[in-house]
Amino acid sequence: MNAQDGVTLDDVRRVAELAHLELTVEEEPRMQHDLNAILRHIDQLNELDTDGVPAMAQVGGILGDATLSWGEQLRLDAIRPSIDRAEVMSSAPETDGRFFKVPKVIER
Repeated sequence: MNAQDGVTLDDVRRVAELAHLELTVEEEPRMQHDLNAILRHIDQLNELDTDGVPAMAQVGGILGDATLSWGEQLRLDAIRPSIDRAEVMSSAPETDGRFFKVPKVIER
């Protein structure tokens, strides 16, 4: 899908199905319009000349010393031991010892 091809109503229905959304007949054309507008905007962004602009995977480097504007400091990204699984599972209402057991909430 891109702005040149356009998003069809069938595309909207498929995306809604994958996202487990129930769109009404009235909402489908609005969603189609919005998705096409987003793709047109992305196409405009793709036309920008980004030669000489360094790639950036994270904004962390922008923060420098990691002090935020309101004086708050970000915690260091350090490896720390995890909470003991047995201890966590002992306080769970229902578990198989490895995972939490929860009621099914999505019917499909």
